[in-house]
Order: sequence, then structure tokens, then C-alpha cells
Amino acid sequence: MIPPAAEARTSPSASASACGTSIPHESARAQVQGLAPYVDDLPEPRGTLHAAPVMSPVAHGRLNGVDASAALAMPGVRAVVLAADIPGDPVLASFSHDEPVLAQGTVQFAGQVVALVVADSVMAARHAARAVKLDITPLPALLTIEDAMAANSFVLPPVTVARGDAAAALAAAPHRLKGHFAVGGQEHFYLEGQIALAVPQEQGQWRVVSSTQHPGEVQHWVAHALGIANHAVVVECRRMGGGFGGKETQAGHLAVWAALAAHKVGAPVKLRLDRDDDFMITGKRHPFAYDYEVGFDDSGRIQGLTIDMMANCGWSADLSGPVADRAVFHVDNAYFLQDVVIRSHRCRTHTQSHTAYRGFGGPQGVIAIETLLGDIARALGKDALAVRTANLYGPRGATERNVTPYQMQVEDNILHELLPKLELLAHYQRRLEGVLAWNRQHKHIKRGLAITPVKFGISFTATLFNQAGALVHVYTDGSVQVNHGGTEMGQGLNTKVAQVVADELGVPLARVLVTASATDKVPNASATAASSGTDLNGKAAQAAARTVRGQLADFVAALDGCAPEAVRFADGQITSPQAVRDFTAVVQQAYAARIQLWSDGFYRTPKIHYDKVTLTGRPFFYFAYGAACSEVAIDTRTGEYRVLGVDILHDVGRSINPAIDIGQIEGGFVQGMGWLTTEELVWTDKGLLATKAPSTYKIPTAADVPARLNVHLWPEENREDTVFRSKAVGEPPFMLAISVWEALREAIAAARADRGLAGAAAAAVQMDAPATAERVLWAVNAP
Repeated sequence: MIPPAAEARTSPSASASACGTSIPHESARAQVQGLAPYVDDLPEPRGTLHAAPVMSPVAHGRLNGVDASAALAMPGVRAVVLAADIPGDPVLASFSHDEPVLAQGTVQFAGQVVALVVADSVMAARHAARAVKLDITPLPALLTIEDAMAANSFVLPPVTVARGDAAAALAAAPHRLKGHFAVGGQEHFYLEGQIALAVPQEQGQWRVVSSTQHPGEVQHWVAHALGIANHAVVVECRRMGGGFGGKETQAGHLAVWAALAAHKVGAPVKLRLDRDDDFMITGKRHPFAYDYEVGFDDSGRIQGLTIDMMANCGWSADLSGPVADRAVFHVDNAYFLQDVVIRSHRCRTHTQSHTAYRGFGGPQGVIAIETLLGDIARALGKDALAVRTANLYGPRGATERNVTPYQMQVEDNILHELLPKLELLAHYQRRLEGVLAWNRQHKHIKRGLAITPVKFGISFTATLFNQAGALVHVYTDGSVQVNHGGTEMGQGLNTKVAQVVADELGVPLARVLVTASATDKVPNASATAASSGTDLNGKAAQAAARTVRGQLADFVAALDGCAPEAVRFADGQITSPQAVRDFTAVVQQAYAARIQLWSDGFYRTPKIHYDKVTLTGRPFFYFAYGAACSEVAIDTRTGEYRVLGVDILHDVGRSINPAIDIGQIEGGFVQGMGWLTTEELVWTDKGLLATKAPSTYKIPTAADVPARLNVHLWPEENREDTVFRSKAVGEPPFMLAISVWEALREAIAAARADRGLAGAAAAAVQMDAPATAERVLWAVNAP
């Protein structure tokens, strides 16, 4: 959508728009050729040393001492770094201020970093780290949600959101269900592991190259640990080989450790975790457990609900507060809950400190209500899609059933139109009849089919993070350089920002270059997270480009005696009613006339607010919607299964880059499918993570991708004033994979009916996620 005149005096022409076009990712060619450098590919400064972590082998214990003598005697070892070597605050500068940089006094999980070994090479450092002896007296460890709840062990106080009278509604409901289930965590498994390079500079200054989603936080943490001002630390990130939330806070640990090691030895230090150590040290998606009671009528419409959500936060708070909050905000998903009590418990255990992960608690909230609705439909013997439709928020323009439990109005609900459209696209009714016929005819292979919707709130729930800055520089040869506060982790952020700037200036995309994120360019930038990268940084870059365009329009208007509003920018040309000029020629003339050819831009998300005391407000600028139809087949003899086909209809608003958006939808869906099917984290009774390598932890492979995976984009722009009227696409598609979970449960119910079970017993499907083959088999054969 062309911005209104109130926002800008001149408008770019849509004649050759970059936005709305499926342009390849800006680094795609270099990545395919192996020419796109990541942190470990960069030339190392002369004298660079390497660090390796010394980790606690026990989940909880008293740290009595560290014996590094054997390590220090090994060839190539330069130093061992302990908590006593920290010149600044020995506690990380996190919001909760509850994580020591290096363990001292006690250890809180198996894998906690106690010390660092610095050596001439990576392997020398790793071998020496294993030679460091830790004197630890084991203490009792809390390893599960149940342990933590019993011990009243929490990283943060509980939160309750309530509306109406849930107890009375439950008492009056004709039907009631109650139960318990759990969903597991998820390892980020980014292709590029956690890494940082810390380089001392002149006069006490530092340069840190970090694979991070949040350079500003890394800058703050490093300065805090070194006891220096933020301005003395520059953090840079050109690209990451994946992040998924795992590099939002926890990349900061690596940078701090590398900087401390470099401070002690007086030389550059690189720290790169190997995959096993990465598994052991870093946090995962929060595992959740649920206790619920739901009341409903004969149509399946929910009348009352109480639900307790218990999050395993690990040993420290990290981002557990906002993650658990977002789970609370998404228990409703797409459904109106009139009388409801949602209680959130933030459990402290002696495991890795769990952290941000794509969806940021949203998936853990959405799966709760979708599981309940599947149970309700089977209990009533109704089609689950009909039950879900009966519970939807009101359609657009509705004045009833359109307010969330946290008092935000749902103004733009398109699901009443989107779900029927997907039903037709996926041939749901015909296929449902086919699935029922198949299940009547086949004993050992059962099929299931499910459609589940998504309503996902877009914005950081912490309002202060909803801001961004950018710089746009136009050079005298007509080329354009852009720098913004976001980070590129493969999601195409830089490509979309370049498209936006190219359109604002009316130049070919090839003339626009987006450079590395750096704290000395755009300060105090928020993390690239919450699906807000393009919304925030795209708007900031657009604002900067508009300022430059306005300066050029004023210059041309003065030359030609016309109004600036009459000047047009398109196809590499600047056109007034009197003349058509080449963009570069105008830029050179403007430079000679001493016209400013660069500008900064700033954006803050409007309309949002949230009161943490009353737990009410508008935490989200808008909602993104979507739905998926998934069909599965299970082998009732082994529990093995296959996803046969998936049809997706997803709302990205007016897409800036359809190819990138479809790629994000496909990738998010498959990653969500992994969380709910194959990716199982297992801790031993000693608190050791047993699944810490690809041999034991199974992410989806190419063979797991459904042979038929159809993605359609909803053809409607965002009603809110976002950049190009697009919508966020990073996280919402992840939850579309819940359709696979529900399809599996439908197939299990069909198998249970074949066992001679009847009524509620056949319909009941008790299963935790991930739905591994073993769990599917157990659910089929459960009493």
C-alpha cells in the first residue's frame, strides 16, 4: 500500500516495485557457494587463542575447589579462568540478575560452566578442560516439574489470569473433562553452534564478533562483566547459521566468557562450543505440564475452563517470565473463553536454564486448548473441525465473543473465512470420509485427519522492546547502504529491508546493500525475536529512506519550480513535471549543492500497552492467522507413523517477499512437527542430559517432510499500518504443526475403537508430546 500523504510528501512509484516480489535471499548465492562467512570462517587476528569450558558433571552440589594443575601442565595451555578472575560483576547483567558468570559456591545443573581453559588451539583447550578436576559435594537435585511443584521451587512468582466465574460455569456445564498431560522441550539445533570472538582494542576498548540475535545485550553483558562502560564495547554480527531463540540471551554467555579469557591473557580469544557441549550448557524450549478441567455443552462449546500450566524453567529465570506470560496469552488461541482461570507456575529445577525458542511460549499455550478441543470432540462423537468452529472468536465486526481473557479486543479475526477456504482447498470433507472408510477396512494401519487454526499475537510482550533504529546512506555513485538493529539468521530480514528501501528511493534492488548489525551503528537495538524483525527494522529503514527521499525531492522541486509532492522516484529515475533525471545524476548534483544524503530512522510500535499488575491491556499490535490440514497413518503394531500430506493456508498480510514467506512457513511447520513427534529430550535420574547429539536427538530430516506440503497465502493485506501492510511470519507457522499432533490422536482413537473399547474409553487418548513411536504405541494399547 502506498503510504498516505500525511506520512510522506512524496511517494515511490509501484511500476517496478521490489516489495511483493519473490526476490532471492540476499546471501543465497554466497551461501550455496560456501562464500558467506560465519564467525568461525573469519580470519583470526594474530595471536588468537582458543577457550573451552570446564563443566559441572553433577546436577546440584557444593563446589569445594578447582584443581587445574594437570591442565596447566599440558602443552599449549596458557591459562585457566575462574570466577575470581572477573574484573566486573561476577553475575550476568540479566533482568533477574540470578546467573553467575562462572559457578562459585554451588553448581546448579550438569553442564554449568565452572571455568575456562585457554590454549593455543581448539583441541588443546578442549583436552585440557577435561583434565581440570572439580571437587563437588553432591546435593539433592530437583529434576522434574513434579519435583519442583512439590518443593515449591520457582524462579518467579506464579501468575493468574481470570475472567468470569469458572467454578460456577463448570458446575453448570452438561459435560466435563479433566486430566493431565505434558509437552517436552526442544533443542535449538542451529547449524552454526554458539560462538564468539573477543578482541582487545586500544585504550581498554573491545571488539566482539558474536553469533547473536541481540548484539545490544551482548554489549551490555560484556561491559558489565569487564567493569567498563558500554561505549567501550562494539559487538558485530553479520549473519547466524540459525538462531530460533537460542541466541537471544544465551549467545551472551559465550561472548562474556571469551572476553574474560581475552582479558586475562591479553590476547584475542575465540570460544566455539562443540555440539555435545552446546547441548549440555545451553537452555531449550521450556517443557510444560498441564492440569485442566473443562466444561462444555452438547455442541462442544466451552462453558468453563480452569488450567494450570507448569513450566520447567531450569535453574535460573533467563526469559522464563515472558515465555510463560506468552503461553498464558495463547491458551485461548483462536477461541473465546468466557469463564476461565489460567494459572502459570514458573518451576525451578536443576537443569539447563531454558530460554527463548521460536514461538516463545505461544506453542505451549496453543497446544493446550487444541488438545482439549480434540478431547471434547471425541467425547461427544463430533467432527473436531465443527467443535473448533463453534468455539471461535466472533467474526470481523462482531461485538460479542471478541475479547481475550487479558481484555484485548480481537478486531481482525479472519478465521471464519480462512477455515472454510482451507476446508475446500484441502478437500477436507471428502478426505474425512475416505479416512473413516479406510479405518473401517484396515486393522493395523489407521489414519487420522485434522485441521487446527492459529491466532498468534505479534509484538514483544515487554512493551519497551518494540522499537528500532536504522541508517540509510546514499553515496555519490547512486549506491545505497543500509544498517539496522536487526540480525540476519537466515530468515531473510536483510532481503526484505533492502526491498523496502529500494522501493522508497525508487532504485533497483541491486543498488541497495544491507551491512552487518553492529552496536556502534544502531545503539540499544532490541533482539531480533518475537517475529518482529521486519515490522520494526523495516519501518525504521523506511523512515530513514523517506527522509533522504524528501531531501532529494526538495532539491529537484527547487530546480524545476514545482511542489515536492510532484516529484516521483521509480526505476532508477527521479521525475518532475518538467524533467526526467537519472537518480545518480541527481544525487551528484545534490552532493555538490551540499544536500544531506544520509539519515537515521526510528520506529516504535503504536497502540500497544500492558499492565503487569492487573494483567490486562493490548500487548499485541495485531494477530497473524493461519490453519493447517494434516493427514497421518500409524502402524498399530509398532507405533510408527507417517505424515501423508499437509495443506496450509496462512496469513502474512501483503507479502513483501512471497518466496521467503513460504519458506518460513514450510520451515516453521517442519520444526514444529519435530517438536511434537521426534525431538525428545531425556535427562537421567542424575540430571545428565542423555540426548546430546544427533545420534540420540532426532530432528526432522528430508525424509520426514510430507511428500505433499501445499502452502497457500491468504490474499489480504494487514489492516494495521505495518511496513508494506505485511504481517510477521517467523513464529506463527510453527503452531500449524499442532494439526499433525491432533491427526495422530485421531488415528490413535480409531485404533482404540478397534480394540473393542467403546464410548469415552475409545475416545480417550492419553499421550504426552513428543508423540514418539513408543508413545503412540502406548496410547493405542492403554486401558
